[in-house]
Amino acid sequence: MYAFTFEQPTSLSAATQLIAAGGQPLAGGQTLLASMKQRLASPEQLVDLGRVAELQGICQDGQALAIGAMTRHADVAENALVRQHIPALAALAGQIGDKQVRAMGTLGGSVANNDPAACYPSAVLALGATVHTNQRKIAADDFFQGMYTTALQAGEIITAIHFPVPQKAVYLKFIQQASRFALVGVFVAKTAQGVRVAITGASSGGVFRHKGLEDALGKSFTPEAAAAVKIDPADLSSDLHASAAYRAHLISVQVQRAVKQLAG
Repeated sequence: MYAFTFEQPTSLSAATQLIAAGGQPLAGGQTLLASMKQRLASPEQLVDLGRVAELQGICQDGQALAIGAMTRHADVAENALVRQHIPALAALAGQIGDKQVRAMGTLGGSVANNDPAACYPSAVLALGATVHTNQRKIAADDFFQGMYTTALQAGEIITAIHFPVPQKAVYLKFIQQASRFALVGVFVAKTAQGVRVAITGASSGGVFRHKGLEDALGKSFTPEAAAAVKIDPADLSSDLHASAAYRAHLISVQVQRAVKQLAG
């Protein structure tokens, strides 16, 4: 490593002041610390958010669950409110990485990083969640803007994410065994406003909604309706783990299975 200063504020106001002055926010460190070790990032000051109580915890807020940005994956997976109201979100959190990753990684850190194969962004997008920051509220459809790119501005940090409770939802993940990231992950949610389908791991541009699948399932929520939708591989990524055509096949199969599971 190299020399840098390490701050541990205990309030949100203190943390935002340090970050506004140029400090690099540190959540779970699952991406940032690895990047620093490889010299892909070299911040001069780290601002550890782990002691900021305002960024932690899970509570019910009307017809939504409010989850603090610094809530660990393991806590989301095991929380009684999440399991009761959005079991798909609890199941998603329980599949992230391994026990060590789930014990350290955070909801806000994952969403802010927006890795193209991360799990949480698909839940945020499919559930139509609202990202709360220290400055404003951002709708899920406006938040994700491409690989590792979000609507967050300099000095802006996620404080919580509010997930509307769906009628029903499920997340299915085809795991890339070496990294435990999603080779393809699909989050299907049936809400009062209609069906939302978000896909992660399949595109170099990051998480995205599939309008064709949403329209088809909105008319007929059946595996057959999902199977009839052509998934264009031209929009998908191809690498040593899977071709674009294979990812297109996985999307179709995973969505069909998700719909069958929810219908059952």
